Amino acid sequence: MDILDAIILGIVQGLTEFLPVSSSGHLELGKAILGDNSVPEESLLFTVVLHFATALSTIVVFRKDVWEILRGLFQLKWNEESQFTAKIIVSMLPAVFVGLFFEKQLEAFFGGNVMFVGFMLLITAILLYFADKAKDTGKKVGFGSAFIIGVSQAIAMLPGISRSGATISTSVLLGVDKSKSARFSFLMVVPLIFGKIAKDLMGGELTFNGENNLAMGAGFLAAFIAGLAACTWMIRLVRKSKLSYFAIYCLIVGLIAIIYGLTNR
Repeated sequence: MDILDAIILGIVQGLTEFLPVSSSGHLELGKAILGDNSVPEESLLFTVVLHFATALSTIVVFRKDVWEILRGLFQLKWNEESQFTAKIIVSMLPAVFVGLFFEKQLEAFFGGNVMFVGFMLLITAILLYFADKAKDTGKKVGFGSAFIIGVSQAIAMLPGISRSGATISTSVLLGVDKSKSARFSFLMVVPLIFGKIAKDLMGGELTFNGENNLAMGAGFLAAFIAGLAACTWMIRLVRKSKLSYFAIYCLIVGLIAIIYGLTNR
């Protein structure tokens, strides 16, 4: 992968991470269009690096929320901050389970399988459509709903299933307020990304060769800057606009991906 391709994919990741349209799915489509021939392990590594960049941009944008959560934890009280952190931990459990026991199977989906991504985008479109029809009760995220949202996040590890789309849709279907859903959705993925990076570093699985270091660095920087620029705007967009708009987008892109896959078999 050359530097320009890495920058393009970084920008794609930074912009689509905060929209319910599947950033990993768009990355796989982008890799296929740009002619990336990485083996699945390398392809997944690049995806993880770009997600790490947008996780950092999430921390910068939500720095006040992150600080309040950390401050609440150090108070050693069962306060609102510690309860919110506990819910984040509960939401992580399904994805941690999948990551620990099905990582190799998951890697196989990150090899430019355009048709698979297309079908998963159609599923995302269906999720968003039904979520758009759900009534907003204004509820907060509870422990039970945090686990269910976590299950949807685990399923969204597949490219084409939007993580934010699946988690926000699940939250809204459970009656959680849209703005609260978006905040919880964006914050719940941060510890998972950092945990994935730490696990791979300690296990020696996260290795970089000289050829790809510069490209990955360029992609990381592009994703981080694009993520900073997009995060706040995307949250407002999710809160104010209809999820059906994103459903239509995912439907169109999914169908294009399936047609592209059929014509290039």
